[in-house]
Amino acid sequence: MRSRLMDVTTLSAAVSTRGLLVVEDDDSIRETVGEALRAEGFEVQTCADGASALNLITAETSDPVDLIVLDLMLPGLGGLDLCRELRRINNTTPILVISARDSETDRVLGLEVGADDYLVKPFGLRELVARCRALLRRSSQSETSPSQQHSFTHANLCLYPSECRVTRDGTDLTLSPKEYKILELFIQNPKRVWSRDQLLEKIWGVDFIGDTKTVDVHIRWLREKVEQEPSSPQLIRTVRGFGYRFG
Repeated sequence: MRSRLMDVTTLSAAVSTRGLLVVEDDDSIRETVGEALRAEGFEVQTCADGASALNLITAETSDPVDLIVLDLMLPGLGGLDLCRELRRINNTTPILVISARDSETDRVLGLEVGADDYLVKPFGLRELVARCRALLRRSSQSETSPSQQHSFTHANLCLYPSECRVTRDGTDLTLSPKEYKILELFIQNPKRVWSRDQLLEKIWGVDFIGDTKTVDVHIRWLREKVEQEPSSPQLIRTVRGFGYRFG
């Protein structure tokens, strides 16, 4: 794995200093990835297991973490469980999964539990850095996007842009960052049909490296949280041959 990771040792583009956490139990991969990201100007912390990573992320005195690069096969608290726990406590830090598990089921599961992107081992460092930059860019744009309205309502849903919060029948919903952004786009544009490619561009960005199945995964998970009957959706409807429509 180390020889494949070292196919790029120096990458030219400079980045602003952001805090990254690499969670990987393989010493060689952890060190190689950490060194490559530091060479790109990132502040990098590393952990060898999920429990240590959770403690570091949630500690009030630790350095800020702007992006998590996370292996799934970890001793003790696994990567999937760490994703679930972070989203359960409403931690919205972007998560890039790196894993040797390369089946579609594994990738879908990683996205469903809260990861924002999924990169299969072995990988080149150029692609790793590109994905990290893309996730950080989209996270920054989301944080600085101004709210144009105090709230948006549709049926039994109410969305509060300034708080990044959604309620259903007055009860807060626990949404991942991508789920929230999709629902925000839908509520602000009722009746409009969005193709999967348009949703990828709007939510994941034009530089997203992936396919449209990512959209379907997030739509399915979002339906489970906002629909009365997810198998017969009344809010997020599939427009056959085109994409999705809200309302």
